[in-house]
Parts: sequence; C-alpha cells; structure tokens
Amino acid sequence: MNPEERWLKLEEELVACRKCARLAAYREEVARSRRKAYHDQDYWGKPVPGFGDHEARLLIFGLAPGAHGSNRTGRMFTGDSSGEFLYRALFKAGFANQPQASSRSDGLTLRDAFISATCRCVPPDNKPLPGEMLNCRPFLVAEIDLLTHLRGIVALGKIGFDNILAVYRQRGNRIPALEFKHDKFYDLGPGLPWLLASYHPSRQNTQTGRLTEAMFDVIWQQAKERL
Repeated sequence: MNPEERWLKLEEELVACRKCARLAAYREEVARSRRKAYHDQDYWGKPVPGFGDHEARLLIFGLAPGAHGSNRTGRMFTGDSSGEFLYRALFKAGFANQPQASSRSDGLTLRDAFISATCRCVPPDNKPLPGEMLNCRPFLVAEIDLLTHLRGIVALGKIGFDNILAVYRQRGNRIPALEFKHDKFYDLGPGLPWLLASYHPSRQNTQTGRLTEAMFDVIWQQAKERL
C-alpha cells in the first residue's frame, strides 16, 4: 500500500474500534442523548481519528475528545472551547489556514502539523483509565510511523506528555524521567523528535488564567522556530 492507503486503512480500523466497552457505551450514550444546544445535530459518537497534514513535521498531542466537541463533530479539537483556543493560536502561528473549527466540512486545513490524542473516545469525567489509554496506544504508534517527516511534538497536558514518553520508552529508547512543566523543552536524543510541554487549552485552564493566549502563542512560536 502507498502512504495514503495506509492512512485510510488506519482510520478505518480506528473508527471501528470497540476495545474499551466503557468508552464505547459512554460515547454512544452521549451521542444519543445530545446536549440541548445540539439537539438537531447528528453526533459522530465513534473513535476520533487524527487530523492534519500527513507530511507534518510537528505532532500536537492532547488527551481525548470532548463529549460535545470532537465526539459530536468527529474531528480533533473541533466544536468546543478548547478547539477555539487551539486553532486560533495555530492560525496565528501559520499552522492552520483559518482560526475557526466548527465541523469536518468547515474548510479547515493544517500546515506542517498533525493532531492526535491519548484516547480516541470521550471518557466519562474526561478521565480515561490506564488500560483504555494502553488500548489506544497502537493507533498513536501507527500514526508516528506514518509521519515520516516528524521532527517535534507539542504535548498538551501532563497525560499527553507522559503517554508520548511511554511510546518512545516502549520502543526501547532510553529516556530518563522528565518533568511536565509549561513551556519546558526537551531534546529526547539522536534520531528522536524534540518534545515541548504545554498546559492543555481546557476551559479549566483558560478561564482561570492558568493558560493565557499570550502564553499559548509563545508555545507555537517556539515550535515554529525549532522546526
């Protein structure tokens, strides 16, 4: 298969996944019940594939779909406040062609960036279990293998940060214990992508001022310069 066929096959396998009974039941219940504001919309209600440029040098790695964001729209960081915050920043840094993300058909494209997540199904209380994250890991490994130009990773939140490190350690790379800290940069070693940590653009972080737009802009400007 050529690379695009491999991407398509991976997406088909991911969307059909039902390894985690708890997550499958929850994502589908959310899709059935729906939020009042979206009562007239058809929810995606399935695992959410990665999104972006298949030739990307930058991987952006988050936690999991939002119940009424990605679980509704079927695209990473699309349809909720976290996505609004993220794509506005990516647009300013030149990684996205527009600052808005509302649906899979809104015309948004990414340049030199690909977005993925630790868990592809929305978890109850936004807290995936360790076994559920492990079940999802092969999809991330496959994406990394397909991102043949990968040079850097921005991890959004500590869970994403820890899971990216786990992937490379699982592959036999000798990476020491690293501290998660906003705007902390790590060179993971020869032949490996660099890693930049950022607070997650969750409403809890952005509305409390823990993560401001200025702080987030610094992350993407640094990523752009390091690429």
